[in-house]
Amino acid sequence: MTKGQATKKTISRQRWSGVHPVWIAIAVAILGVLAMLIVDHGPWGRPHVRTAELANHRTTGEAARYAGADVRPTAPKSALEPQAPGPEPAQPAIPGSR
Repeated sequence: MTKGQATKKTISRQRWSGVHPVWIAIAVAILGVLAMLIVDHGPWGRPHVRTAELANHRTTGEAARYAGADVRPTAPKSALEPQAPGPEPAQPAIPGSR
């Protein structure tokens, strides 16, 4: 094999080695998009919407009361908060900035 033949083979390998990964990546991307479309928009993924008149309970509170739970409002937050543990915040670089 002459030096010219070896150079031609090296050039042809370099040229084709860059093209194949691109086609593989494109094929994987297309298959991924198709798989997402099938999973997200397939016939088995349709939500069965029921109106409030057809549903057993219109609100979460009604469903909880039906199940026997005691529904109470959330306790209001106290106006006085305890001091947070840890070091005091550092003094600002410009004293009037805060």
